[in-house]
Amino acid sequence: MIARLERGLALLLALLAGPSVALATHEPDHRYIVLGYVRDGAGRPLAGVEVRVVRERTGLAYPARTDREGFYLVIVHLHDEDLGDALTVSAASATGRIVATFDPRDKRFERGTRVDIEGGRAVERRPLFAKTLKELLER
Repeated sequence: MIARLERGLALLLALLAGPSVALATHEPDHRYIVLGYVRDGAGRPLAGVEVRVVRERTGLAYPARTDREGFYLVIVHLHDEDLGDALTVSAASATGRIVATFDPRDKRFERGTRVDIEGGRAVERRPLFAKTLKELLER
């Protein structure tokens, strides 16, 4: 099951990120995934919205667009030594700040978090990350 998820994620990353980013983020300990949903104040999904994740320390920006369900996925190039880096997530009129949290000893499982944009607010839902990623890969 884990191997299937890893293969699925590798394919998804290659399709979403393109060859240059996919090669730079080929292992779980070289990437940090920020994913979530963008919805209006009534809870309706917002399609085609640009989402940007910016590494505050470097200023590097990682953009994505929401799909028809308002879903987005951003792959940030982080290494073990980047534990604790601050990231700014913005979409529509919302901006939120998160901290990259992961176990540097874990080289197998995906690192990341879920940040939903709801009616102009960014809400981090870290406990939902693994479940959301699994659901995406099983689509």
